[in-house]
Amino acid sequence: MTGASTPGCMTTGLQRVAERAKQEPAGKFHALAHLIDEQVLTDAFRRIRKDAAVGVDGITKEQYEQDLRRNLRDLHERLVAKQYRHQPIRRVHIPKDNGKTRPIGISTTEDKVVQNALCEVLGAIYEQDFMDWSYGFRPGRSAHDAVRALTRAVDEGEANFILEIDVATFFDSVDRAQLLEMLQRRVADGSILRLVGKCMNVGVMDGAEFSAPDTGTVQGSTLSPLLGNVYLHYVLDRWFAEEVKPRLRGKAKLVRYADDAVFGFERQDDAERVKAVLERRLGRYGLKLNLDKTRLLDFRQPRMTQGHGKGPSTFDFLGFTWYWRKSRGGRWNVACKTRSARLSRAIKSVNDWCRDHRHQPMQAQHEALVRRVQGHFNYFGVSGNVRSLSGLVHFVERAWFKWLNRRSQRASLDWERFKDLLRDFPLPIPRVVVDIWSRQR
Repeated sequence: MTGASTPGCMTTGLQRVAERAKQEPAGKFHALAHLIDEQVLTDAFRRIRKDAAVGVDGITKEQYEQDLRRNLRDLHERLVAKQYRHQPIRRVHIPKDNGKTRPIGISTTEDKVVQNALCEVLGAIYEQDFMDWSYGFRPGRSAHDAVRALTRAVDEGEANFILEIDVATFFDSVDRAQLLEMLQRRVADGSILRLVGKCMNVGVMDGAEFSAPDTGTVQGSTLSPLLGNVYLHYVLDRWFAEEVKPRLRGKAKLVRYADDAVFGFERQDDAERVKAVLERRLGRYGLKLNLDKTRLLDFRQPRMTQGHGKGPSTFDFLGFTWYWRKSRGGRWNVACKTRSARLSRAIKSVNDWCRDHRHQPMQAQHEALVRRVQGHFNYFGVSGNVRSLSGLVHFVERAWFKWLNRRSQRASLDWERFKDLLRDFPLPIPRVVVDIWSRQR
């Protein structure tokens, strides 16, 4: 496929696997388990974040590293003897924008090592299979590449009509039996398949409550994004390439980042036909569309529609909102800006931080705020989005001013003095970090 890649950090054995996978797109691999040696396990351990949360055993990466060679040697021996057992996953709940929570699974350090090693072996194969329009959790690809691809598709007329889809609770709904069948199309090594099964069929500790779900892959698991990409490669990507596009009358585009996907169509009748069959297609694999967040909309340039003023509808993808705007010369251009919910979340986060840390030294507050603002800019600092970035800085300044004045019973700063303080402790200047009009990917 056009998205095939062979990462340069692979071991010689994995490079050979990747090369063969690229040359033989229908080939099966019968001997892979031997590739998970102590060196691959060591590399897998190094990829764990230093600040990674601990699993049910409470062992941190630093603690595991204190006797790393012995720990990895013991792990390798258990893998070879088929005595390795995946420990239960610790579940935590992360707040979402809508007031609900997202369950995240946290594996033990040792289990993270095994998952990372599996990702390395399976990734050597599937990176050669995955389609070019798949961007999520893949080496050398990012959300910005997906933003570029979608913006270009709209600009070139491939996405006059947008089909936004939202797969409800995707990771919890994956049919494990069908996923294993998909893996068996390329992987015939029983040891690897059993190891994948051990990582999927694992219990979950939610506080003091233990459960053993029989569907899905755990969000937060290192292996889950790769397995999710394999699942959607067969459910969506290949279906779209092999069965849908050849039957369409006009151009069409799919841009997918993990389970977030947008279809673009040149023609409205093509879009309506795909929308009509999509729910049934997903249902065959245990997946459901969130109908409240799935919609088909006209996104042609305003000059091509009967409407006036603001032009067509907007749509959201990967934290951005796409819309049409007029240039100073009167030409309509497609643009994207920070989604309002994401901007509101960033503002609230900064306000809460300023409130909770207002008694820290000024230098410490400044350094923390700069990191937060710059981190936001690094993702949302795309072409044409400077106004949203400036809005964030505006609210950060006011939040900082507000909570500095509440460090004592009496207000200590007026706005002019605060502006003098900002000259000594400036916040990042809004600027474009990512050019979404570049020809990358």
